[in-house]
Amino acid sequence: MRWLALGAAIASISAVGIAIGLGVPLLSVILENRGFSATTIGLNTAVAGLASIATAPLAIPVAARFGVVPTMLAAIVVGAFSFLGFYVASDFWMWFPLRITLHAAITALFILSEFWISASAPTHKRGLVLGIYATVLSLGFAFGPWLFSRLGSDGVLPFVVGFAITLASAVPVLAAWRESPAISGVAHRGGFLSYIFLVPTATAAVLVFGAVETGGFALFPVYGNRIGYSETDAALLLTMIGLGNVVLQVPLGMISDRMADRRTLLALCAAIGLAGMIILPMVSMDWYVVAAVLFLWGGVVAGLYTVGLAHLGARLTGRDLASANAAFVFCYGFGMLIGPQATGIGIDLLGVHGFAWSLALFFVCYLVLVASRVRGARDGG
Repeated sequence: MRWLALGAAIASISAVGIAIGLGVPLLSVILENRGFSATTIGLNTAVAGLASIATAPLAIPVAARFGVVPTMLAAIVVGAFSFLGFYVASDFWMWFPLRITLHAAITALFILSEFWISASAPTHKRGLVLGIYATVLSLGFAFGPWLFSRLGSDGVLPFVVGFAITLASAVPVLAAWRESPAISGVAHRGGFLSYIFLVPTATAAVLVFGAVETGGFALFPVYGNRIGYSETDAALLLTMIGLGNVVLQVPLGMISDRMADRRTLLALCAAIGLAGMIILPMVSMDWYVVAAVLFLWGGVVAGLYTVGLAHLGARLTGRDLASANAAFVFCYGFGMLIGPQATGIGIDLLGVHGFAWSLALFFVCYLVLVASRVRGARDGG
């Protein structure tokens, strides 16, 4: 185990995770308080997906030229000042370019951090290491909404805190500069898009996770408000999702290391995700039951990311691994693009519980894909 390299990459991206966990509900609540519709809030949040889609093909070529650490440091600075920019921006249209710069920076950080982690992890422990990574990252995501529940949405303080946390993510990167991996060699599997379809059950899994995670985090404060929860209670429910991620990612990663076909575990994660969204409207008025459902749901659904990433990392090395990580994050970004918009439209068209029905649809589509792959030729995808 290259603990310094692994620790630096995990710590850096987890600090960014705290800022995301704070920022996503913060921005949604501010827009809700200003009278914007759920569809409009979803549209603004979905711009983050466009930024990820545009940035993913560029991150590896840029890092190959300038180095992994310099590229990460530049992304951290851009992300920090973009976060602060939301407070300064007075007009709603200005939030769109800020979403683009913020999430372009975050996308580059995720791609390069995950490449750093995968390149530093022993092959037979990859699932375990990625489970640790997902656990620590989930702590960040869980801490972010809790921090939001303490800071609230008024004034400059939550933006200053997000700015400071994002900048702090540069410290571990600088500490492990000499441990950063080099991106060398030429990808030999074709163009960037070929990596998207190389292992479709993995890339589709992260697309679904991106859609339900971003749609859920962005619109759950709206959902919670409309069914009668306070801003604080809704934020704490988001924290329960993050805590579920914390508890379950290491076990899921270890299980994936021992499975001959990870598609079975991916399908199980999606099936439990679907069940959670079917149950949610039935128990929505009992905060404690909702908290328990979201705790299990959040932890298992996050396995789509952890197990899918382990699946890719076990098959590729070097420049191919870096490009595959970029394609993986590209699909996550595509999910970010469609998830908030679909969820916002679902609420506006189907009523408050359109939140759950919209997210359930993503799981249904993924299960159909897995079933078709299993019935077809078993080509490792």
